[in-house]
Amino acid sequence: MADKKKYYVVWQGVNPGVYDSWDKAKQQINGYPAAKYKSFGSKAEAEAAYGGNYAQHIQFKSPSRPGAGAPKTAKPSSASIIWDSICVDAACSGNPGVMEYQGVDSKTRTQIFHQKHPLGTNNIGEFLGIVHALAMFHREGKDTPIYTDSRNAMLWVKKKECKTKLVRNAKTENLHQIIARAEQWLKTHTYKNPILKWETEAWGEIPADFGRK
Repeated sequence: MADKKKYYVVWQGVNPGVYDSWDKAKQQINGYPAAKYKSFGSKAEAEAAYGGNYAQHIQFKSPSRPGAGAPKTAKPSSASIIWDSICVDAACSGNPGVMEYQGVDSKTRTQIFHQKHPLGTNNIGEFLGIVHALAMFHREGKDTPIYTDSRNAMLWVKKKECKTKLVRNAKTENLHQIIARAEQWLKTHTYKNPILKWETEAWGEIPADFGRK
């Protein structure tokens, strides 16, 4: 009897996503530091897992001992953070409201870039922060990893489309033009920079956090 087909989720690798063969998934994790991946028995299960957190799907058992409890869920260790990287984050005063985003060195927290707009949303800022970093590294010829705590922004970048519902009017026209340029950049450029999910639950707030929660 033929083996049941498996699907592979790569949360952290060259190109995170859901893959329908081990060969394709292996290309995303071979030689990649602290790659995070797992196989699933159906496409639906894999897609649902990819939309969640890696730690929710990886389990380990405590050392055998009398009365040992159920397996515990493993959390990503801070040792798996790639410190030679950049972190991006956004903040918004209201929704919509005054929006800004920044990119910082993951290890030193030195600010590398910062942009502010009079009216926007947090999701737009997260998206533009990633594209800003990609374009900057593209000019510099670097494949530096980029961390974000927004899975939504990661999806928008992957699809090359900022699916915002922000009304387009005189106050937001400039921002919409910037969004359009970012989308066009994604459609006309390739990049090797891994876009990684910052595991807030395990690692604390992303280094680029504006500290306004």
